[in-house]
Amino acid sequence: MMKEGMQLTEIPREKKISKKAFLERYVKPQKPVVIEQLIEDWPAYEKWNLEYIREVAGEKTVPLFDSNEPISSRYKVNEPHLYMKMANYLDLLKKGPTSYRIFLYHLLREVPSLQKDFDYPKIGLHILKQVPMLFFGGENSKVFMHYDIDLANILHFHFHGKKRCILFPPSETKYLYKVPHALITREDIDFLKPDFEKFPVLKKAKGMVTELSHGETLYMPEGYWHQMTYLTPGFSMSQRAAPRNLPNLSRALYNLFFMRYFDNAMRKWKGQKWIDYKNEEAVKKTHKKNENS
Repeated sequence: MMKEGMQLTEIPREKKISKKAFLERYVKPQKPVVIEQLIEDWPAYEKWNLEYIREVAGEKTVPLFDSNEPISSRYKVNEPHLYMKMANYLDLLKKGPTSYRIFLYHLLREVPSLQKDFDYPKIGLHILKQVPMLFFGGENSKVFMHYDIDLANILHFHFHGKKRCILFPPSETKYLYKVPHALITREDIDFLKPDFEKFPVLKKAKGMVTELSHGETLYMPEGYWHQMTYLTPGFSMSQRAAPRNLPNLSRALYNLFFMRYFDNAMRKWKGQKWIDYKNEEAVKKTHKKNENS
């Protein structure tokens, strides 16, 4: 099935699934899936919405990222653009579309009472219990196409409203205009309405898409590219398990302990010239890899 120019098929869905079936059908072959009824027994399933977050975390100061702010040498990797009280941010979401979102909000440290509302699904993944994170976004806010620095297996639970998720497997990286020394594609690519004149190789990329509603869980395998768009204000929580594939574990360690520090150092030294160079290299390298195919 085609979706507005890109080759995007629907991500498979399961209402419920056993541990054995999940491992055999999705984890071992590294295929994504949406599980619609994985967390219905959690208190969070009934309780978690934006008003509840206001009650328990309204006075917390939260980091905000502007989806419309181009990547620049002014900021380190994942450095917030500004800070705001959670209650004020939720008021902003209510007013209408906004590009501001909360990224990697540390749930356990900042709002310990929320720990009572969720569990860790016994579905065959060895989930790292220290790092469940919250992500918030307003209508139309987006997250750049990227893959996670630790190449984890991810369970992504969505709450309040709807979110569109576009995924590409690692095998499609050669078509996606990956920026060197980074975990993102060119930020000026619209994966729903791509400019094939500027980025012709995108025509070859085969990905997947879904819309998540309240209480649904998306499983993203190791190193999968993902781009999220909040269709309505809402938030999600991610739980993660370390990569099972040894080469991916090695890449994760490289990303965590060398790549991000190197990139930050180059931003500080070269400034915007470093960002521009990487964006140019993303095009050159992608076209060179695919010139004979």
